[in-house]
Amino acid sequence: MRKMKVPLAFAAAAALITVVVISMASSAVSFLAQARPVGSYAEDRAAIEDLQARYLFALDFHDPDLYVSTFTEDGVLDYGSGDVKGRQAIKDVIARMPKPAPVAGKRAGAARHNISNIVIKVDGNKATGVSYWFHYSNDNPERRGVFDGFGHYEDELVKANGKWLFTKRKIYNEGRDEWAYKGGKNPAW
Repeated sequence: MRKMKVPLAFAAAAALITVVVISMASSAVSFLAQARPVGSYAEDRAAIEDLQARYLFALDFHDPDLYVSTFTEDGVLDYGSGDVKGRQAIKDVIARMPKPAPVAGKRAGAARHNISNIVIKVDGNKATGVSYWFHYSNDNPERRGVFDGFGHYEDELVKANGKWLFTKRKIYNEGRDEWAYKGGKNPAW
C-alpha cells in the first residue's frame, strides 16, 4: 500500500477553508439566536398555560396567596356576581370559599378543575385568551368522583417584568343562570 503525499499548501488551504466554513456557520447560528424575538409565541403560550394551571392548582388546594399571585396588583376577577378588583379583594373572596366538610370515618372531599380548548392571542406584552373549564369533585358519601360543572374563561393578560399575569379573568359557569354565557359573538373570536 502506497502512502499518498498531500502537498503542504493544499493541506493548509483545506484547513483554512474548514476554519472559515465553521466560523461562518457559528456566526449564522449566533446571529439567528440573537435575532429571535424575546418571548416567542411558543414561549409566551407555554408561560400563559403554566399561569392558568397554577391558578387552578391554587383554587383546588385552597391557596389564596398563590391564587392572587396570578393577577396583577389591580387585577379583576369577574366570577358572575360582579367584578372583584385588586389582589387583596380577590384574596378575601377566595379565602372565604367553602371547603368540603369533614365526614367522620372518611377522607376529606376534594375538587379538581381542568382546562381545555385554550385559544391565546399574544400581541407584544399583552394577550387575550379563551378556554373551557370543567370540574370534578368527590364531596359525596361514597367519595365517588363526579363531573359537576363546566363553563369557560375569558382572559386579559399582561407580561410584566418577564412574567405573564391576569389583568382580568371572567368566569362563565353554565350550571348557574346568573353566571352562564348569554350568547352573542363567539368568545374565541
